[in-house]
Amino acid sequence: MITQVTHMTVYVLDQNRALDFYTNKLGFRVVTDVPMSQEARWLTVSPPQQPGLEIVLSPVSTAMFKQETVDVMTELVRKGTFGVAVLTCDDIYATYEEMTAKGVEFTKAPKKEFYGTEAIFKDDSGNWFSLAQLT
Repeated sequence: MITQVTHMTVYVLDQNRALDFYTNKLGFRVVTDVPMSQEARWLTVSPPQQPGLEIVLSPVSTAMFKQETVDVMTELVRKGTFGVAVLTCDDIYATYEEMTAKGVEFTKAPKKEFYGTEAIFKDDSGNWFSLAQLT
């Protein structure tokens, strides 16, 4: 029986930029940062209030994929094709203002929906996330 999800992968175009974004703009903490090759490292971050979930910031690189796959994935990430996760908060308006002040790009301002209030933002690679205050 499956008991929990411990890791999820977010494909990023530059691990250093992603690390800066997730730690300095989202406030996540580094859990693991171990070199795997010249092109990649095992890099995980975690939301401070959910230490049991690690987000793997995985590079789109030939260390893991064939070049033709890297080319396709890079284009898809840049276009914002991937919706990655719903991140919840207690006060969406305050969190939205804080993140905007840190330079986070929102594609949708907070808006009331049937499930709560939601805003949409992108990371530095182009992946999009839902920021939600659930009701």
